[in-house]
Amino acid sequence: MEHGSTLLRDAVVYLAAVVVLVPLFVRFKLGAVLGYLAAGILIGPSVAGLVGNAEQTLQFAEFGIVLLLFVIGLELQPSRLWALRRDIFGLGLAQVLVCGLALTGLLLAMTSLTWEAALVVGLPLGLSSTALVMQLLNERHMAATAFGERSFSMLLFQDLAIVPLLTVVAALSRAPVANPEPGWVMVAKTVGALAFLVAVGRFVLPRLFRIIGTLGAREAFVAAALLSVLGSALLMASLGLSMALGAFVAGVMLAESPYRHALETDIEPFRGLMLGLFFIAIGMSLDLRVVADNWGLVIALVVGVMAVKTASIAVLARSFGTDWRRAVQMGLLLAQGGEFGFVLFAEAERGLLISHSAAQLFGAVVTCSMALTPLLFRLAMRWLEPAADAGSRDGPESAGTDSHGGHVVLVGAGRVGQVVAQMLRARGVGLTAVDLDAELIDITARFGNTVFWGDGTRLDILRNAGVGSASALVFAIDGQWDPKPVLAPIQAEWPDLPIIARAYDRTHSIALRRAGLDQVTRETLESAVAMGRDVLATIGTSETMIDAIEAEYRRRDLERLDLQVISGDMMTGADNIIRGALDLDGAADPASLGEIPPA
Repeated sequence: MEHGSTLLRDAVVYLAAVVVLVPLFVRFKLGAVLGYLAAGILIGPSVAGLVGNAEQTLQFAEFGIVLLLFVIGLELQPSRLWALRRDIFGLGLAQVLVCGLALTGLLLAMTSLTWEAALVVGLPLGLSSTALVMQLLNERHMAATAFGERSFSMLLFQDLAIVPLLTVVAALSRAPVANPEPGWVMVAKTVGALAFLVAVGRFVLPRLFRIIGTLGAREAFVAAALLSVLGSALLMASLGLSMALGAFVAGVMLAESPYRHALETDIEPFRGLMLGLFFIAIGMSLDLRVVADNWGLVIALVVGVMAVKTASIAVLARSFGTDWRRAVQMGLLLAQGGEFGFVLFAEAERGLLISHSAAQLFGAVVTCSMALTPLLFRLAMRWLEPAADAGSRDGPESAGTDSHGGHVVLVGAGRVGQVVAQMLRARGVGLTAVDLDAELIDITARFGNTVFWGDGTRLDILRNAGVGSASALVFAIDGQWDPKPVLAPIQAEWPDLPIIARAYDRTHSIALRRAGLDQVTRETLESAVAMGRDVLATIGTSETMIDAIEAEYRRRDLERLDLQVISGDMMTGADNIIRGALDLDGAADPASLGEIPPA
């Protein structure tokens, strides 16, 4: 009971610090990340001491990075990842080696560390913070640009480099090891684990999500999404590998799955909370006493590390074709130490290569560099902004788009939706279709079409489907649905977004129009009018007369519909029926049309 109350009190403290500080930092345009770090420092052992055990909190909060990498993987198709191989294995490898060795030399020059200790500290300092960098890129909507992808490519290789770096620490360790594991065994484990994750993500998880999607159990779908993330992380962690790398691979394998948007939507709340907790834990881990006792060395190391990394990364990025302004921005963005540094420092301490105080000192350097990065990157974006953006990435939604009509989000891919989709594709318009029918999704996939699984009436699903940048939103859902709770939040967030809806019948059409839609199509109207024309032609009516009857029918029907929308009374305009005029979607008596002579 006491443990439960302590946990509850800690949760309240965390949330209170976030609610107060994060909006304040955002208000002064300092960024949410810096607000989280400040909250951690404030409530941590070094200041108020409201929450202790920062190390345990950090271990738990690392799941935020795991969820972040899974979401990033969902947004990267394997084909796109293959296209980035030059940046990942070329630029990424060069960055890890150049920065790691340069920082090793810096440590030898500034401290009294041995070369072994300098190497096992310098190499981790060469890594950057995936969580921090991706959060900053997402805040500025730059994750999908060429700049963001090149930055992420280096971060991804850094995750791959964790295994070799652990091997280096183990090889230089002075601590006795009963059964040392050869490096090739760790590499074999890594390759085997990745191959297993690829197979599961490719063949098992899509079938699992299809079964759950068919049953319509949303809670089970959320549980399956978390299971896929945490299961892949657990597999890698059990082998002593990077949990985040396992989650990323699982995400990439599901990137072309029709369940991608739903997975991203359901994971997003957990990712945001856990990532915020991670930054709070980083702030809590900053030992201000270590900083105070060695403030001169800490400042010198922070400045030296960030200067060396900025210069090295900028030169490397420029050599790979990045504009020099963007290259400097990239250098400042990746100049901080990373979260994996804490892991490697702990391993170096266990290997008797550095002392506990040294591990705390370099941990403080990493934390301070992370705290400075949002400010430096913001200044760099203001002072070094290129004339034109570096370009954006093509995603699954943008495939096939051109200047003809942009991108359309289609909700409902059944009989009506398929016709709309074919007409849009004939125009060369990019399309993202969303439907809840798992069997329909499988059938359309056989014809080369992509439909994403999800409830298209949910705002978060639409947001992840790209409706914020869409040229239009089309509701082609079968049956009646209540328009007010669906359309109100959409119209509030995107007031200029054109919305076209399919109405089940006249009553539904009136409800849609009263909800603010001007473009509403009754699903039976056009087919009924076409059938009426065929009947009139069959009984010998002239084409001119048929056109006139159709025009008059549409005029009177629209006139009555407008009256019904205003009054809310379905009987409004019923006197036209009594006079023998047109009624609803019914047939017409040509002789009753006053201005049209009988045939």
